Amino acid sequence: MTRKTPPPTNSRPANAGHLIWISGPVARARVTTPLGLLEQVWAGEARLTGEVIALEHDQATIQIYEETSGLRPGEPLFASGRPLSVMLGPGLIGQTFDGIQRPLAVIRDQHSLDTFSGIFIKRGSEAEALPSRRWHWRPEATIGSVVTAGAVLGVIPETPLVTHRLLVPSNLAGTPETLAAEGEYGLEEAIAVIRDAAGERHQVTMVRHWPVRLARPIRERLEPTEPLLTGQRVLDTFLPLAKGGAAALPGPFGAGKTVLQHTLAKWSDADVIVYVGCGERGNEMAQVLKEFPELIDPRSGHPLMERTILIANTSNMPVAAREASIYTGITLAEYYRDQGYHVALMADSTSRWAEALREIAGRLEEMPAEEGYPAYLPSRLAAFYERSGRVRTLATGEGSVTIIGAVSPPGGDFTEPVTQHTQRFTRALWALDRALASARHYPAINWQTGYSFYLQAVTSWWRSEVSEDWAALRSQAAELLEEDTRLEQLVRLVGSEALPDRQRWVLEAARLVKEGYLQQSALHPVDAYCNPAKQVKLLRLFVTIYQLGRELIASGVTLVAIHQVLDIPGLVRLKETVANDRLQQLDDILTSLSDRLQALRPPVNR
Repeated sequence: MTRKTPPPTNSRPANAGHLIWISGPVARARVTTPLGLLEQVWAGEARLTGEVIALEHDQATIQIYEETSGLRPGEPLFASGRPLSVMLGPGLIGQTFDGIQRPLAVIRDQHSLDTFSGIFIKRGSEAEALPSRRWHWRPEATIGSVVTAGAVLGVIPETPLVTHRLLVPSNLAGTPETLAAEGEYGLEEAIAVIRDAAGERHQVTMVRHWPVRLARPIRERLEPTEPLLTGQRVLDTFLPLAKGGAAALPGPFGAGKTVLQHTLAKWSDADVIVYVGCGERGNEMAQVLKEFPELIDPRSGHPLMERTILIANTSNMPVAAREASIYTGITLAEYYRDQGYHVALMADSTSRWAEALREIAGRLEEMPAEEGYPAYLPSRLAAFYERSGRVRTLATGEGSVTIIGAVSPPGGDFTEPVTQHTQRFTRALWALDRALASARHYPAINWQTGYSFYLQAVTSWWRSEVSEDWAALRSQAAELLEEDTRLEQLVRLVGSEALPDRQRWVLEAARLVKEGYLQQSALHPVDAYCNPAKQVKLLRLFVTIYQLGRELIASGVTLVAIHQVLDIPGLVRLKETVANDRLQQLDDILTSLSDRLQALRPPVNR
């Protein structure tokens, strides 16, 4: 059945009733016309955006996404006739929206002279999400050919990094009767007219609307097999994430969640980045809005915003819009996934989103569950993370949405409900450690606490694309770090000087791996990003040194003699002194050190 095109946002909404009860972001209204569950509405004379979340007889419960101060019973309620939706089309990339897809820069310019609203969004503000401009269109389909749902009709250069592929709507298939010639067109102009199997004609424009709580359709879900390369050694090597996967990033205050999210947004090899600042402090989000437009994409040399969408919904903005922001973000991510792109969505943080659920549930007087959260918290988290995935699109192309959700457990308690439930629905855990952060070890990801169930899926890619021995090197390094963890308790009791050389060498080699490999500076011009080839060569160097040292000690060579050959501080600095395009230096160092260490072997008695 063909979905009716929703009315434009600037059409006058119908009066649907009046308000009778208001409590914070929740209101009730007596309705006089039919309303649908999850329908978008406007409350009061100020036209505050809201959504119907419950219906009982002639009463509707409404979640309002704006500040409700001054709203009074008796004020009118207006209906839109469609669910809470986002506007899809060219012009999304590079913009900054709030939680319900209002473009912040446009609204700022509209109210720049308003002395009452100041720096905040004026209540009832509305602006089209897509810029009003003409776009260069080039058709790829042909008149008279058969097109299926999701097929590419034509392309629009959205930014130098992203080519917008205009697709046949997901509920439509047929034959193009007309197709606009290459040229400049507005968003609402008819690009094509498609006749379906029933003979009905459908006009296609560049603009679509899609309900944020409804996942966009796909043809088939595929198993994630290719890693999302982040350039962070502790993640790519020890806790890999596949494109189309989902990872939880829990950590206490000050452990570096936001900085790591920014680093992943800059360096990950996704085609499109959607960054959702959900309930974080205003100063942190302001820093994001200031820094992101200035960042340069390291892969292309273009501004990073040319492949990024920002959604800013800070803690001082209305709490209900925080609940909607992650759905807005994931819908935009799915839209570019359907065009065949690999999209990474950073949600910072889902704990603040869960707190919004808790506050709204309290206003509705719902029965609380664990720590006051509503009983449906697990199902809402599951519905969000299940929208990640590597998929075959309706037109048989491939795309993916990868979700990295930051969690802010109070006091760093990973047993609290949001963290526990998030771990149930994600296959990778990047646990941030307060002790590592206090020791200035960044990223402060605990390689012992964290895990990844994508390891087996991505191993074949590493073997075929980078190095055959990647899995073996990773396994040997992991065993070394595990043995180091076991020895740490003994060291606390007796001190390292009381240990034999064999165990002291384990501590030395593990320190080399931790400081020379796992520790990485996000601000260093060389070390901020480490490509896969450098990761393997560095790991091979440290693992080989450890194995040779262990063999030498077993043959009677003292640890002092080994120290005389090795420059440990110099080896730790290799991550910063060897650039990604100078990797032959690492091979030369490995050959030189191997020869010098082998020369320490005692002669074999015949």
